[in-house]
Amino acid sequence: MINVQDNIPTTDPVAIPEKRAVIDQILEENRNLPGSVMVILNELQAKIGFVSPAMQGYVAKKMRVPLQQVHGVVSFYSFFTTEARGKHTVKFCMGTACYVGGADQLIEKSKQVLGVAPGHTTADGMATVEICRCVGACSQAPVVVVDEEMHGRVRPNKLQQILRKAQS
Repeated sequence: MINVQDNIPTTDPVAIPEKRAVIDQILEENRNLPGSVMVILNELQAKIGFVSPAMQGYVAKKMRVPLQQVHGVVSFYSFFTTEARGKHTVKFCMGTACYVGGADQLIEKSKQVLGVAPGHTTADGMATVEICRCVGACSQAPVVVVDEEMHGRVRPNKLQQILRKAQS
């Protein structure tokens, strides 16, 4: 049971009965599997979209494991996110070739167009902006990936057109 003193935001999945039911189902179905914490966190990421700090605490409590263990898994693996994500993901490659090719200028332009810095989601929930280390397309630098679609040799004057996909 959630306690009021836990200070869980009303928008957190743990505080929303329908989403908490999903969390409870994932916990129940996977609690006895080897590596259950990792399995549960993967399922939560897939079904809820993120693993909030409150969700981490809830999992730790229900699994009777230290919160540090749950948080350690979430913070170690880069595919876990602790905040709700946008409908679309915009990734800016910051590998050496992309950086030298002007990725930092593209990021600045995206801040103007989308209104958020990397690591954040637009207010309308349409796009999450991220920085990644390398997408393996150095010959196409600088590279921007919108969802799963890679755009190479991107210039600031063409970025707005590319970002339209992440705004709808």
